[in-house]
Amino acid sequence: MSTIRDLAALTAVLGEPLPRVLAKDRDRLHPEHQAFIAASPFCAVSTSAADGTCDVSPKGDPPGFVRVVDEHTLALPERPGNRRADGYRNLLENPQIGLMFVVPGRGDTLRVNGRATLLTDAPYADEMVVKGHRPALICEIAVEQVFFHCAKAFLRSHLWEPDTWQPDAVPSRARIAQSLERPEDSLEELEAYYGEQYAKGLY
Repeated sequence: MSTIRDLAALTAVLGEPLPRVLAKDRDRLHPEHQAFIAASPFCAVSTSAADGTCDVSPKGDPPGFVRVVDEHTLALPERPGNRRADGYRNLLENPQIGLMFVVPGRGDTLRVNGRATLLTDAPYADEMVVKGHRPALICEIAVEQVFFHCAKAFLRSHLWEPDTWQPDAVPSRARIAQSLERPEDSLEELEAYYGEQYAKGLY
């Protein structure tokens, strides 16, 4: 086994990107980018701490929940969660942030990189209310790089093809929680917790 340790070795394995691939980067949100974000109910948010440790967090809400403030700015609302705030803790040390937007059924994704600022309020906060919940925290992102990513990963994984889905190939969320997180709770209690009542506590 040989280890790749520099850019020359990496390029020797993967080759050079086509000029059009390098040229697709933008430093602002064009209408096509904005339309994709408005249609997206889900994005993955990546951050890293000052020491280089990383985090990727899923974020989801009704389509367009990440607000396009202007062509240079996005706003991500925080919803009730487990309060670990790993990504936000990272941003306090290193404001660089990456987001990948997904539109269900689409193979292409939109990638946005920039610098984040954490806010407790903003002029547009009232427009980010969902089911009566006004975000207590907003992650505002100054866009530095944006581009569409091709569909090959989604095509290879058959992600949007229901006949390939196997949700029972892994233990239920309740069983995982009992094994790794809440061994003192019974399986029945955990199945009840992760059942219908779980969806009622989203906001």
